[in-house]
Amino acid sequence: MYIHSIAFVAAETKIAQDAMYRLKHRYGHVSPDIAEVIVALGGDGFMLETLHRYMGRKVPIYGMNRGTVGFLMNEFREIDLPERIAEAQTVELHPLQMEAHTKDGGSMCALAINEVSLLRETRQAAKLRIKIDGVERLPELVCDGALVCTPAGSTAYNLSAHGPILPMGSGLMALTPISPFRPRRWRGALLPERAEVVFEILDAEKRPVSAVADYTEVRDVSKVIIREDRSMKIRLLFDPEHNLEERILKEQFVE
Repeated sequence: MYIHSIAFVAAETKIAQDAMYRLKHRYGHVSPDIAEVIVALGGDGFMLETLHRYMGRKVPIYGMNRGTVGFLMNEFREIDLPERIAEAQTVELHPLQMEAHTKDGGSMCALAINEVSLLRETRQAAKLRIKIDGVERLPELVCDGALVCTPAGSTAYNLSAHGPILPMGSGLMALTPISPFRPRRWRGALLPERAEVVFEILDAEKRPVSAVADYTEVRDVSKVIIREDRSMKIRLLFDPEHNLEERILKEQFVE
């Protein structure tokens, strides 16, 4: 595809801002509200912010690494950018929707591209009941927390919590406990991407829990419902030699 209009957005760091200044002068710049492609300059955290900010536009986003890890980013190069975008491979993602209910009767919905996590708020471990598609699968999990992640997010917090890496297109979500105490031998589950996961917080007054969808946090939850939002579609662009499927595969062989 030939790109007529590009919008550049950048993290607040000097290295990202300097890169954006040079790229704007080289290729021109339009508002992200009308651009055919958005180029995000920064690290993975900034890419997540960009994906959330422009999710409603359904515009493809091409990232170049001006941060640290850059798992969701392409290599930074100033030359031949329109050609790289035209030849890039598209990865389509559906976010998770978190519906969090609080102890005071309130509720809040938020979307997560990486994961929805539940975390204890105090020194005492959380106690969670887990239901999958309306069926109770674990009556009580005593833990620091638990998370549900997408394939794109499986190499992030999920991997640090010793959860499995999920290949893109696997049609799966990972349900991973965080520092489980009981049952000691339970290490999580692989779920169909269309499954609905419900966490019920047991003894919520004594053992308060927060729920986090990427970076949206809800404190003092009583119940959290998580499902894939098929109505939302995110389009990420990757250079053919650095596509996301290959990166996820490589992560499974890192020593």
